[in-house]
Amino acid sequence: MVDALTQALSFLGAAFAWEGPNALLGSSLVMIAGALIGEAVFRRLGLPRIVGYSLVGMAAAATGYGVGNGTMPTAVRLVVDLALALLLFELGARVHLRWLRTNPFLLVTSLAEAVLTFGVVYLAMRWLGLDASSSAAVAVLAVPASPAVIARVASEFGAEGQVTERVTMMSALNTLYGVFASKLLLAWLDLDTGQNPVQAVVHPLYVFAGSFLIAGLLGFAVAKVARGLDLRNENSTLLLLGLITLALALTKMFGLSTLLMPLMAGLWLRNSTERPWVWPRHFGTAGGVLVLMLFVIVGSSWSVEGLATGGMIALVAMAARAAAKGTAVLTLGWFSGQSLRQSIGVSLALTPLSATALVMYSDLQASHGNFAGQLAPIALSSIAIMELLGALAVLAALRSAHEIAARRA
Repeated sequence: MVDALTQALSFLGAAFAWEGPNALLGSSLVMIAGALIGEAVFRRLGLPRIVGYSLVGMAAAATGYGVGNGTMPTAVRLVVDLALALLLFELGARVHLRWLRTNPFLLVTSLAEAVLTFGVVYLAMRWLGLDASSSAAVAVLAVPASPAVIARVASEFGAEGQVTERVTMMSALNTLYGVFASKLLLAWLDLDTGQNPVQAVVHPLYVFAGSFLIAGLLGFAVAKVARGLDLRNENSTLLLLGLITLALALTKMFGLSTLLMPLMAGLWLRNSTERPWVWPRHFGTAGGVLVLMLFVIVGSSWSVEGLATGGMIALVAMAARAAAKGTAVLTLGWFSGQSLRQSIGVSLALTPLSATALVMYSDLQASHGNFAGQLAPIALSSIAIMELLGALAVLAALRSAHEIAARRA
């Protein structure tokens, strides 16, 4: 029985090799297992489907496959980038930035929460004996709350209300802060390795300016298409997917931010018009498959060796992160009109750490492989653990705020 289970898990793990005779078989098994287990936990346990997806990834990682070594094959990174692009674009298109003008303390709370998270995690890592560069890198990865997890849980359970709206806004802002901080970290590391100071400073500016430019072009193109077509139509959905894929290809071609571009495009689209945008669920079947694979891949971003090496440090980092985010939101939430119940809900819902942090780590590894390798046990263990626990925390937050319809609760 044990041998049969081990063999089955090995077949699942083969999907993450993305090459060889078992690659197609493994990919198929992953999709089937993810769909079945995701639906089972949703229908029978009332939990988000991404919990099931994550469990499949964790099972594959337990056999020694996955991205627990910190290296994502090209095909895996493409799936992650495209799935995240769809989710971030949709998230950005739901965020109305004028809310920050009418309620500026929401922005103050978001900034304070991000800064405090960085500071507390940095100090915790220094206390555990990490050097300044490693502590700063872990702190930067801890800043963003996963918009992918938050968006999927809220969508699956039909959540609506103040906590849902505030967490959506804050996760979008968190992503912006995280990308900005990660580029500053890369510039700092480049300076430490003796790179030209001008190049170290100019490159982050190039990334931001180029990402904003492609984001604007994508937002403009989608707006033009939406004037003549119903985006909920199947053919229009394929066109929308094509535009996002093209923009993502250009982003990767020019070495820009695959996180910043789709989020900014959605923000541009939402805030350049008063028209409400209604999106097809998961952007159609193809988008649904990508989302499933995204959470399976992130769930696989750990290894037994890495967990044994850096698991305790990762738990300390995540505890410090949760304490910092909770302190900022509970302290400042009242000034932005939040009740205590809502503040607790927002604090819980900011728990997830998932694909956004994984992409940030992957970018760090691509440019500073040896340095990133030292952080892999801490960073990847944190990401895998918090994807699963974070989804449960978001669900608990939305339920406690009574923002989930009774039929879904």
